[in-house]
Amino acid sequence: MRLLPPSPLPSSAVSRSSAAAGGLAACAALVLLLPGPAAAATPAPAPAPTGFTISDPRIKESSGLAASRIHPGVYWTHNDSDDGPYVYAVDSATGKTVARITLSGIGTPRDVEAISLGPDGQLYVGDIGDNRNGTWDHVWIYRFPEPKVLADATVTAEQFTVKYADGPRNAEALMVHPVTGRVYIASKSEEKGGLYEGPEQLSASGTNVFRRVADLPWVTDGAFSPDGGRLTLRGYFFARTWPWKDGRPEGAGERVDAPWQGQAESVTYSADGSTLMFGSEGENSRVVAVPVGAAAGAGGASASPPAPSGGPGTPPAGAGADGGGSFTKGAAVLAVGTALVMAAKRLLRRRPRP
Repeated sequence: MRLLPPSPLPSSAVSRSSAAAGGLAACAALVLLLPGPAAAATPAPAPAPTGFTISDPRIKESSGLAASRIHPGVYWTHNDSDDGPYVYAVDSATGKTVARITLSGIGTPRDVEAISLGPDGQLYVGDIGDNRNGTWDHVWIYRFPEPKVLADATVTAEQFTVKYADGPRNAEALMVHPVTGRVYIASKSEEKGGLYEGPEQLSASGTNVFRRVADLPWVTDGAFSPDGGRLTLRGYFFARTWPWKDGRPEGAGERVDAPWQGQAESVTYSADGSTLMFGSEGENSRVVAVPVGAAAGAGGASASPPAPSGGPGTPPAGAGADGGGSFTKGAAVLAVGTALVMAAKRLLRRRPRP
């Protein structure tokens, strides 16, 4: 069979074919010119926590600090005694109060000294000070959920009665472990303070007995790291971090170069655990940020720049080398140093004026 050559296309068909080819070429060129899918943006690292000044004139005796977990950059604080059942949320970016929470369902606070945030998302307020120098038959802890909205509000709080197994004492530090939820209190004494462990679960219907688990120097506040692996304590003349193991501080810990503050009252970790925040009493009081050093990963914390010579960040002479010895021995040395300083202050106060 003889094959016939294909018939030539009509001119109109040729035009349509050329137009289609031109359209496809234009589309291809347009596709090449269009930008490809956007690459996933790498989130910028969060800025390191920085210090701030508490500007609220109502906060004259900030005595405790706790970093919010649901409101970035917000810190909870409260006044010392005689302020009422109030807790304040302060924005570290501005130093301004963004909420004042009024606690209801509790008695009249006597001497509120500490605040801590538990793994249950609740704030624990320690009404644990004793202006009668350790003669109150009992003290209290108040607990309420951290507010999801920052605004002035009244909340109903639970109230827990606390007693110490070895009798009444003054205290200024309350720490809730961020993993176990167990509550600890550090008592305040010129001679020998102590770390006290609460029951596994607090009871609102009975008395909660706290038992001594370690000796301490003069402590004004303390905080666990967010992962629960370290415990930092501060006093008027020292700050130190210990590894936390099996429910106890371990070893001699490491010195933290705390800032010089005339009334050194509070300490907490930033929410990300990268920074220690040190606060003090007084109007327009300054909260100072101290980065946690590389050694903190091994259970200690060191920071720079170094504290002024002879300031509260410098432990008393003879405190021992970092990382060696025992917790009790290190605490005893610090306690002796604190007692000597306090005794010297009392002696100077008693000297007759010329």
